[in-house]
Amino acid sequence: MTLPNAQWPKLPLEQWQDTYETLHLWSQIVGKIRLAQMPWINHSWHVPFYVTVRGLTTSPIPYGAGAFEIAFDFHRHALQVTTAVGEQRSFALEPMSVADFYQKVMGVLGELHIETPIWPMPVEIPNPIQPFPEDEAHTAYDPEPVERFWRALLQVHRVFTDFRARFIGKVSPVHFFWGAFDLAVTRFSGRTAPKHPGGIPNCADWVAEEAYSHEVSSAGFWPGAGLGEAAFYAYAYPEPDGFRKYAVGPEAAYYHEALGEFILPYEAVRMADEPDTVLLEFLQRTYEAAADLAGWDRHGLERR
Repeated sequence: MTLPNAQWPKLPLEQWQDTYETLHLWSQIVGKIRLAQMPWINHSWHVPFYVTVRGLTTSPIPYGAGAFEIAFDFHRHALQVTTAVGEQRSFALEPMSVADFYQKVMGVLGELHIETPIWPMPVEIPNPIQPFPEDEAHTAYDPEPVERFWRALLQVHRVFTDFRARFIGKVSPVHFFWGAFDLAVTRFSGRTAPKHPGGIPNCADWVAEEAYSHEVSSAGFWPGAGLGEAAFYAYAYPEPDGFRKYAVGPEAAYYHEALGEFILPYEAVRMADEPDTVLLEFLQRTYEAAADLAGWDRHGLERR
């Protein structure tokens, strides 16, 4: 008999912490290549990756009159660069330093006659130790937990897409931000918000100010760095009065004072008889907390 949660893999952070930290830095190298070539889109929507049936992709990146795409293939564990004229280069994802990964990526781009200088410092990470070309400390890559994380992303992406479809106001794509290494979806009330105070580690304050220029209710999923376990999160900006005391569900959800957001452990979803139902309850109830307390026009913004 197939269990109802069989498609939701285990994700104990302690079993792949080193691999996660290395992969996070690798993803930032690729993400910064996309950032260097893309025109600016509101709320940094030109920055993220997208989930695919094999891993994560930049989607097409414009380059002159052409384009190229960089994809993490977590099925065969390779990084692949493809141009619009059909040229391809790839190399295996395996234990190697961040410095070696950086050199390999830039070497592949050079072979394809693509020049994209990037700012080589990690972002949104407290106390980054070194620029990418000098980082010999992060070297781990275990394919098994990486594949499990990707399979979890597929499930989360599916449910997030369902939730996104219920909103007819301005709403982000379901996208993967390599800065914080999280899959996210954000709804907007349509009203402007107070200036964001900034303070995101190693990220210019103006980026946060533009990202939060309008009222939002945002939710996402990440491996759990800083928390200790994979989890879903939800927050509102600006946070309305009474938000953190709002009775959200399911039972395992709670407000994390230090993080300033609601948390639902991934394990609580994975082990539920109906994981989709449990996750959708968390997404809906935390959205209602933001929308009701801040007086959003729910009738005009929601699909009925």
